[in-house]
Order: sequence, then C-alpha cells, then structure tokens
Amino acid sequence: MARDLETALLRSFVTAVRAGSISRAAVALGHTQPALSQQLRKLERAVGSPLLHRAPSGVSPTRAGEELLPYAERILALSAQALAETGRALTGRCGVGLLEDLAVSRLPQALADLARLHPDATLEVLSLSNGAMREAYDTGRVQLVLDEVPDLPWPPRWTVRLPLVWAVGQGVAADADPLPVVLFSNTCAWRTSVLETLEGAGRRWRVAFESNSLAGVLAALRAGLGVAALMPANLEPAMACHDAAALPALPDVELGLARHPGTEGDALVDAVETALRRMI
Repeated sequence: MARDLETALLRSFVTAVRAGSISRAAVALGHTQPALSQQLRKLERAVGSPLLHRAPSGVSPTRAGEELLPYAERILALSAQALAETGRALTGRCGVGLLEDLAVSRLPQALADLARLHPDATLEVLSLSNGAMREAYDTGRVQLVLDEVPDLPWPPRWTVRLPLVWAVGQGVAADADPLPVVLFSNTCAWRTSVLETLEGAGRRWRVAFESNSLAGVLAALRAGLGVAALMPANLEPAMACHDAAALPALPDVELGLARHPGTEGDALVDAVETALRRMI
C-alpha cells in the first residue's frame, strides 16, 4: 500500500525546525506539546527515520530531517498557493529583496514555484548591501524587502522572531578558551548580539575569520576555523553543536517585511507577500 505524507504532519515538522523548539512550535500551531510530539513521532514512523535531534536546549534536524525539510516546505507552499491562486492568473512584475541568509534557504524555491504557477508573472530575487537595497526599493526595482528590522528601508508591515543556533566547525572544541569565532564582517545587530552573548556568559573569544557573505562563513566552518551563529535552515548536519552546555544560548533575530507603499492592491505583490509569510 502506498504511503502518503500528511500535510498536517509536515507542517508540524517544519514549524518545529523553524522554531528550534517543540514547545515554541506547539504555541505557534495552537497545539499542546504532547500532541505535537505525537504528530512528529507519527511522521518519523511514516518516513522510517528519526527526523529531529532532541535536547534540553531545543531541537535540530537529523540528516534525514535535513533531507526531508526542503520537500516538506515545498509541499506546504504549493498546497497553500494552489488553494489561494487556483483559477486566478497573475501577471506583472515583483522584485523581492532578501537577507542573504534567507536568499540561500528555501524561500527562493517557494518563489520559483509561485512563478511556475503563473508563467505570465515575472519575479526577481535580490540580495544586496543595505545601501543598494534601499536604492532598489526607492527606484521601484524592489517592491518587498525581507530583512533584519533595523536594516529595512521602510517600517515593517509585520515582523517575526527566528532562533539562531551555533554552528561548530569540524575539529573545533566548543569549550576552547578563547573561543574561535567566525563572524559576518558587516556591522549589524546580529553580530553585536552574538558577541554580547559571549561577553555576558563570561566566555573569552577571538575573531578567527570574518566574511561579508554567508558562503564565506560556511567555508570557514567547513575548514574548522571556529564557531558561528546561523539560522537553523543554513546549519549543515556536520556543524550541529550537540553539547548544549558548552555554548551560551543565542538570542532570536527579528526579521520584518517592508512593502513599497505604491503596491497596495497589486495582486502579484499580494501573492508574493503571502508566500513569504507562510515560509518564514
């Protein structure tokens, strides 16, 4: 008998990974924690593999979970889009500015799926510096910007808080003194909060590597140069920190979406904003 993956179970799994915690995911979904745990176990039985590492500090995907996650997110996004957009062809153009850490995650695939449903619409996804993003927004090339709240070119229509997790480079000891840290070189609230977290925990640290791109940070981690703070979607399984006591808990990062005021009532921009909100 063929096995099917229930969308409700996939939604529970994706929400748990995004939240980094079963308790936070349960609150977001309006479930009790035992009910959500039961749904996650049911999905694991259907898949035939454990999908989450469970620890007192939260949850992170196993290798099987990492493999399932992009499929689960696409299934949920396509299901929502099909329900919302069936029978309504969208046209026009929409530019979307994304924080680089989101631009290399599953969001661009969700937007590509939306474009596939509406072949007469044009979508452009950009990841730019703050100054270039503001210029693209002001000139109308970009209609939507999803970024850290302080870096938005316009007050946010909505905000969301996402967890950060520690990524540990191969061979790096999480209890090293001083702790070698891999940082984004751009000055931002994210970088500041990570360093303040280490200072507040009394951890000595040193800058082992800096890069202005996520690709550079990931390359440094793969080379075993230190530890870094990442969004869960960008954490590679080999970089997961399994010793919760070795590193202090990281603060959440607050993201927001700014929408160009001249696009109210634009059906395509409405659909793209809805897709982004469902995927975050």
